[in-house]
Amino acid sequence: MTTPAPIRGYTASKDQLLARLRRVEGQVRGVEKMVDDDRYCIDVLTQISAIQAALDKVALGLLDGHARHCMHTGAAEGRADEMATEMMAAVGRLMKRG
Repeated sequence: MTTPAPIRGYTASKDQLLARLRRVEGQVRGVEKMVDDDRYCIDVLTQISAIQAALDKVALGLLDGHARHCMHTGAAEGRADEMATEMMAAVGRLMKRG
């Protein structure tokens, strides 16, 4: 008997999330090819910026799902402060980039 997968904050949008990540993966491969083809530095940097923006959208979607599902569940279990601290630490890590 298999154990059902846990429900996560992103479960409802998992297909959409995976599609976005596949697009990012394709963008990264494109940048790799640009470097291999000795493309102009600024063009490569522009594509890297687009990849970072796409990953930021993925991260915001994950944070939204976490706030709406995981934190709600945690609060119902009496772990609201713990969940808020964990989420704010994750937000802090995302903001330190660069």
